[in-house]
Parts: sequence; structure tokens; C-alpha cells
Amino acid sequence: MTEQDLMDPERKPKLAGVERAARKVADILPATPLLPLEIDGKTVWCKAECLQPIGAFKIRGGWHRLTDLNDDQRQRGVIAFSSGNHAHGVAWAARRLNIPATIIMPEDAPRAKLENTKALGAKVITYDRMGGNREQLAADLSQKSGAVVVPSFDDPWIVEGQGSCGLEIREQVRARTGSEPDQIVACCGGGGLASGTALANPDAKIMVVEPEGWDDMKRSLEGGAIVPVEDNPPATDCDALQTLSVAPITFNILKDRDATGIAVSTAEVHHAMRVAFEKLRLVVEPGGAVALAALLAGKAGLTDRTAITLSGGNVDRQRFADIIRGS
Repeated sequence: MTEQDLMDPERKPKLAGVERAARKVADILPATPLLPLEIDGKTVWCKAECLQPIGAFKIRGGWHRLTDLNDDQRQRGVIAFSSGNHAHGVAWAARRLNIPATIIMPEDAPRAKLENTKALGAKVITYDRMGGNREQLAADLSQKSGAVVVPSFDDPWIVEGQGSCGLEIREQVRARTGSEPDQIVACCGGGGLASGTALANPDAKIMVVEPEGWDDMKRSLEGGAIVPVEDNPPATDCDALQTLSVAPITFNILKDRDATGIAVSTAEVHHAMRVAFEKLRLVVEPGGAVALAALLAGKAGLTDRTAITLSGGNVDRQRFADIIRGS
């Protein structure tokens, strides 16, 4: 692909775009650790994205997107919508690039995520997660201000940026085992991380994991067409994965790769958070622990070169303490 092709907003994400994003991310951030964890006698490789400066992988897509804005777009600013981690990624990149940022966040987002987004200098507007339409709110604000909307997953730059995580996984597993990963189990909300990782690892089996009741990507992949979350979904601690419907850009990538989906329970997620804390000494938020939960629950078969994403670590301190105590 040419440079012009990689700047086309209507393009489909490609491996060349992931590689370009990875070079941009590597210029400003070190690769996050890939940590070994033994499960049932096999070593699983855990990608600790919870150790990013914003505590999540979303810094990758945010940086890739904002660094490709032209001067006029930078002056007009950006608008994003997110429960927290994408908000952090966009706000972090915007502050570093001196770009005005407005973030639309649900009223019930964890306090830590709301406060951290504001601390990064972004203007925060809240809405009712179940009754409001964040996409329409963003579109209305963009029409008034001229600011560029930066979606959380429905965007080629975002998918390619998140894919830089998958490229690091590929290189790190190869450095440690002599071969590339043969299976990657990824946390999934809208599918940006999972689809980008699939592009970066064309020969690996891809499995996506979601919380029970919010497993629309799983059901979409099983049915061969996008289906939204069902009415009245259950409450979940996995706020980062509460996507009401996935997008064609992510679904099609995963469908073309014959990706499979897994749903995990709240109890399984909490157990995974405790294991990550006790065995890896990591603070992982509920949504960032679902891939590990799937392996620990025996819902995904283990191979000799399985890698998983620990995609975020932004969780309210008291809630984390309660989960670790088992209360």
C-alpha cells in the first residue's frame, strides 16, 4: 500500500497499516512486557497492556489516529466517546500533541476513569449509557465545532493502532520460543484490539472473549452476521467491554479469519483478576482480565504458543480491593 492509501479514511485496515502504526508507537513508547504464566502445565504468554502510561492498550490507536491529523484538523480538535480507556488514549495523545479534546463518557463509568480523563486535560461530557446515543452526541458536537470524531473501534486508524499490540506479541513470542504464536486469546468489546491483532498475526488462531450477556461479537461470529447485544443486558464489572453492537470493520476482519468467541462469567473474571495479582503482580481491570478468565475456566484450549491480552488496569481502588478479597 502507498502512503496515500494508508491515509484514506475509507480504506480497510491492512497489515501494512499495522506495521506503520507500530513504528509510530515504538518511537514514543517501549514495548509492554510479555509475561509467562503456567496454566495446566503449559506456559501462556500474557501481554501486559495494563502497564501502558494510561493503563490500557487504547493509547496505541489514539496516538496513531491523532498523529495523522492535518494542521487544520488539529486546530479544530477531536471528539471521542468511551467508558474510559479509549478516552484516556485520545486525551493522552491530544495533550502531547496540543490538540483540544472532548470526550463523551457514560455517567456510570468508573470514577477513576472519569477523573483520569479530566486530569489529562480533556473536556468530559457524560450521558446515560443505556438511554443515550453516544455516536449521535459526537456527530452533533462535531457538526457544530468541526472537530474530528475519533471512534473507539469503528475506524481504520484505530484498528491498525491497536494491532501494534499484536505485532509486539508476534515478535516477543518468536524471540522467546523461536516460533510465532499459534493462538491468541484477546479481550473484546468492539473488536479493535482483536481485529488488529488478527491482522498482525495472519497464521495464528484468534479467539475473542467477552462478558456473559455482552457477547455480541461471539454471537455475530457464530451467526455470520452482526447482531447487537440483547435487550436488558445484565450488569457487569467489565465496563470497558459494554459495546452494544460491533462494527463491520472489526467483524469482517474476525469473520474472515474464522475467529471464535467465548463468554465468561463475573466469577470467572474475578478469579482471573486474583490470579493476575497473585502470580504476575499485576492490577488488571475486569474487562482486561476476560481473556485470562477464559483460559483459567478451561473454555479455550491451551497450545504451546498461546498468547493473551491483559488489556487494561484501570479499576477503582476499593472495587479492586473487594474483588481481590473475594467479597
